[in-house]
Amino acid sequence: MRRRHLLAALPVLAAPAMVRAQGSYPDRPIRFIVPFPPGGGTDTWARIAADAMTPELGQSIIIENRGGGGGLIGTEAAAKMPPDGYALLFTITTHVQTPVVMKRFPYDPVADFAPIGRLGTTSILFCVGPRVPAEVTTMEQFTTWARGRDLSLGSYAPGSTGHAFALMLAEEAKLEMTHVAYRGETPMLQDMLAGQVHGGFHSMAAAGEMMKAGRIRPLASSGEARVPSMQQVPTLKELGFSSRFSFSGFSGLLAPARTPQPVLDRLVEAFRIGAAKPETHRRLLAIDTIPNYQDPATFKAQIARNLREWTEIAERLNLSIEG
Repeated sequence: MRRRHLLAALPVLAAPAMVRAQGSYPDRPIRFIVPFPPGGGTDTWARIAADAMTPELGQSIIIENRGGGGGLIGTEAAAKMPPDGYALLFTITTHVQTPVVMKRFPYDPVADFAPIGRLGTTSILFCVGPRVPAEVTTMEQFTTWARGRDLSLGSYAPGSTGHAFALMLAEEAKLEMTHVAYRGETPMLQDMLAGQVHGGFHSMAAAGEMMKAGRIRPLASSGEARVPSMQQVPTLKELGFSSRFSFSGFSGLLAPARTPQPVLDRLVEAFRIGAAKPETHRRLLAIDTIPNYQDPATFKAQIARNLREWTEIAERLNLSIEG
């Protein structure tokens, strides 16, 4: 009888201990898992967010790059991490895109994660490299030059916005295109600079300095408005391409589902304060990322909406990837 009483009391005794552990969070460094290699846009945004949150949490934040599979590898790893707030996922719209086009869902983009906040939004620009003649400096000149050629256009991940936009560009401009998928934006940029691919869509975060230095040439941008530091570059919509190029994605922070609410509350507050800091805004604007914070509920609704939108886009384009 006494043994049964002691066993029955254990959950009651354990509960205060768990509350105390959550109350002391964080008491050691935190990891941001970035599902792409170092140097790309996602990696850059993650480091900006980490720097902004570190003083609020009182612990260092370590960036852990786990590239591959269009973001699937790192994201699946993050979904399976212990839900204790010490391993988080900083990601972009490929979070919903890659599973759709690969027809493989090792994680549920909505149910397996607890959103902490969206950091900002950015347009991507269609750029060409040295494999395209130097006199080609506008989209009109490019499409005229490119028709009848076997083009190779890269993307930073299979099934990404850059991949879909390349297919849409080829379709609407009546171009022949071979798609080359990379494990991130940095290796794609390296190949473009080396003349291995003709062009592709790039973010200002990863390739802005190369554009400004003239090493790659931006010909047009996605989105509804021109990129702030690239006002000379028209949007695809301005040039007569369809409104499909206005698709807007996200960059933001998520925790594994079932992370205790007190831990989530601490992270949400630190992210909210960090995202609003003038230095965060300055660093984002310097790479043409528009600060555009969303709270967890709004961010979760956008992730669900983007999942529906991308499923429709993928079906319309017959966008699928093997492997």
